Amino acid sequence: MNNLTTQKPAGSRYSTMSMVQVAIFGAIICIMAFTPFLGYIPLGFTRATIIHIPVIIASLLMGPKKGGVLGFLFGLTSFINNTINPTATSFVFTPFYSIGEISGGIGSVIICFIPRILVGVIPYFVYKLVLRFVSEDTRNKGVSSVGLVLAGVSGALVNTLLVMNLIYVFFREPYAQANEVATSAVYTFILSVIGINGVPEAIVAGILTLCIGKVLMKKNVKERLGFRK
Repeated sequence: MNNLTTQKPAGSRYSTMSMVQVAIFGAIICIMAFTPFLGYIPLGFTRATIIHIPVIIASLLMGPKKGGVLGFLFGLTSFINNTINPTATSFVFTPFYSIGEISGGIGSVIICFIPRILVGVIPYFVYKLVLRFVSEDTRNKGVSSVGLVLAGVSGALVNTLLVMNLIYVFFREPYAQANEVATSAVYTFILSVIGINGVPEAIVAGILTLCIGKVLMKKNVKERLGFRK
């Protein structure tokens, strides 16, 4: 009697593994987002975040498409948090929250999602660009410390800079009013938020991406974990 062995096609196996990998990173993002003081850290006028870290790492490991999907999930958690657990300026992230006569709109959706999607896209290309300028030995190993730091920093900064500048574009006057700042001085206030909040986030992102990436980006580790990028 012939023994028939049914094997899944290689493409099917990789597809299943890819979905599992995305699901694992998605679960990490959700746990961080909805655990108090873990993913979103309230600062009164806004929230600091470290949720961009798993999005950046996922982008480096799985590529910009899956990174963008996880960036969208990052945006969705922000959307939900700002709707059900709002701060004074949550109207810039959700159209379903208002304070007095101030309310969000389509600009809120753009601010909430576009920068976060790009957090899952930009670091991948920054890292690949850095690899072009490093030694062949580093390229073969697939791990560049400089690339990891710059990828982490770029992911954090694209989030902060886009969010804060889009707030200025869409909600200049309401944002000034919510923060009790003169409209003429609102961009100075935004720059102070970038400096106080965004710069430390970028430094932390660079350090954590380096520490985590140095382990996960090694060629043999990636292969064992099933990452193909």
